[in-house]
Amino acid sequence: MALLLRILIITLIIYILYKGVRYLTDPKRKLDEAYEKGDYYFYDDVKNVRKNFFISYKGALFEGEKYLGTTENAFEVVSIFIFVHDPMKLQGFTKEDFLFLEKEILMNYPNAKINWKNPIEQLMKE
Repeated sequence: MALLLRILIITLIIYILYKGVRYLTDPKRKLDEAYEKGDYYFYDDVKNVRKNFFISYKGALFEGEKYLGTTENAFEVVSIFIFVHDPMKLQGFTKEDFLFLEKEILMNYPNAKINWKNPIEQLMKE
């Protein structure tokens, strides 16, 4: 009986440690934390084209929709549409901020054409 109780306690400790490590390394949690702090964080599942990516930057949360297409040699992400969740959070953003975000996105998707949705689209055209 005592041996069974020891095994159960050890198993419970291992499970709690496993869950703690999973929680601390969860990228979605890191995105939420960066968004709350106003930090930069790029959250993406590069292997899954169907999943949108998220960027936290200066207190704003951006979402990018990826679209697959053909390049000269392969199927790749060729088009990305980006929008902001709360346009009111864009106050104080400059064109350079959006160019920085484009550069960061193009590091992961070099063949993609980036399209911004309103109101950012108007700023980028000027």
